[in-house]
Amino acid sequence: MASPAPVYAAGARPLRAWQQEALERYEEESPKDFLVTATPGAGKTTFALTLAARLLQRREIARIVVVAPTDHLRLQWADAADRAGIVLDPGLTNAVGPVRAGTQGYVTTYAQVAGKPMLHAARSTTVKTLVILDEIHHAGDGLSWGEAVAEAFGSARRRVCLTGTPFRTKADERIPFVRYEEDVFEADDGERGVGLASRADYTYGYKEALADSVVRPVVFAAYTGTARWRNSAGEVVAASLTEAGTKSVEMAAWRTVLDPKGQWVPHVIAAMDERITHLREHGMPDAAGLVLASDQDDARAYAKIVRRITGKAPELILSDDPKASKKIERFATGSARIAVCVRMVSEGVDIPRAAVLAWMTSYRTPLFFAQAVGRVVRARDPQESATVFLPAVRPLLALAATMEEQRNHVMPPPRKTEEDLEQLDLPEREPREGELQKWEALEADARFAHVLHGGTAHTGAGNRPALAPDEEDFVGIPGLLTPEQTAELLSKRDDELRIRIAASHRADTDEFMVVEDHPDEHETNGWRDAADLRREINRLVSRVSAKTSTPHAVVHTQLRQSVPGPPSASASVDVLRMRRERLRTML
Repeated sequence: MASPAPVYAAGARPLRAWQQEALERYEEESPKDFLVTATPGAGKTTFALTLAARLLQRREIARIVVVAPTDHLRLQWADAADRAGIVLDPGLTNAVGPVRAGTQGYVTTYAQVAGKPMLHAARSTTVKTLVILDEIHHAGDGLSWGEAVAEAFGSARRRVCLTGTPFRTKADERIPFVRYEEDVFEADDGERGVGLASRADYTYGYKEALADSVVRPVVFAAYTGTARWRNSAGEVVAASLTEAGTKSVEMAAWRTVLDPKGQWVPHVIAAMDERITHLREHGMPDAAGLVLASDQDDARAYAKIVRRITGKAPELILSDDPKASKKIERFATGSARIAVCVRMVSEGVDIPRAAVLAWMTSYRTPLFFAQAVGRVVRARDPQESATVFLPAVRPLLALAATMEEQRNHVMPPPRKTEEDLEQLDLPEREPREGELQKWEALEADARFAHVLHGGTAHTGAGNRPALAPDEEDFVGIPGLLTPEQTAELLSKRDDELRIRIAASHRADTDEFMVVEDHPDEHETNGWRDAADLRREINRLVSRVSAKTSTPHAVVHTQLRQSVPGPPSASASVDVLRMRRERLRTML
């Protein structure tokens, strides 16, 4: 019997089975609201844009509005839409009223929606609109965010909500457009409570995605170490990560090993670098890694360590850097080995070649853990795997051991103040109270502890036969080495890493240099054409103004009289091109 013909996504790519099934369910029910929970890396964006393209084709909608958590994701959505034949404007601000002609809609952020909800309400109700709310749980980051989303899109024709992780909220903190059911849960402190669990219309978890080879299997390499620090009483305390005893001592040891001045961080970065080298030599030539830091100061310090250990400067990606989005794009499509970041790649950012993650942060919430690990699990080939290097502390090991379980993550309480959304992506750094306020890190070393795979720890110790030299080249490749053998090899290389790190300290210690920015390449995407044209028009207006001694405003007015249409911010690509040509004739 012949196999059924593949169903294609917008952009002529075959749909994955789950995407096709979710689309069929949507079209059977034709709902006003539809929530999809799909594990990070499964293809939520492709599902949503394929649905949008079908609704546009059938004229059930005439506009698309995408709401994303961060500015960079606006660009990512616009690029994905462009590949699907849909032009979405990612640069439309609250200062511009109408949606630009020649587009099918725009991409905005939750922060912008909260700034002027009535403006977005007007844009989404003047024509039949599909609103795509990406990572909808961000509408629970503060009561004002949820209220703004409800006010802006409550009258929209259709709404599709997307999230990579199921979530729970309190009864008085409901996220708009999400259905809930009562749920009994156990909190981190062991107490049981009653909350509301999100009820998805379609769910596709990590376990199912792993079975379908949609995501990579994850191997967690845990590293312990002995930490020494000075507490608030001036006493010097020493403890092992894996034998810390109380939670407060464990947290202090955890913070100490993450201190850039110690030896734990260089050791793990060296292990991470070796892992990237082996991936590149055995089937994944563009493999890359992410170092996740707690704050910008640590990120800068870790970047210097990466430079010292590897001999190459990493991509340093910080949220307050105006070039952060360009750096993410460059890292995603380039050949750099490692990027050091704080919050810019925690959620949603698509870097398929990233297969290694170093957890250099004290964040430990299940929601953030799932989001961050999701950055390295996007599968491109069945033989690829992901590796996460992490401190061997109980909170992280517990999360790693239950990676394949479907969880309902508890949403943090809403914020009291209006903050930049990217600040809301992460929980507060822990701990901040009590005796640890005057904590001072002294030193820390690192030792391989074990490999965690499928919920089972493998130390590499025992009476198993030693690995042959040729087998050592295949560390971590699925099906070639067992988790026990992988653990044995990592343990064996531990001493070699210490020698390498010691040598790096004796090497050149020149100040760390940031990777030089590359000149912008010519862009051909629809929304990028408009942005480039607007910039070129502004440059030409300046030249005409200088040549004719005419104020800029007057030149702009003359230009609009010669080429009628809306202001440049909302003008179509065709109008912008005609205005550019008109300016050229004036020079």
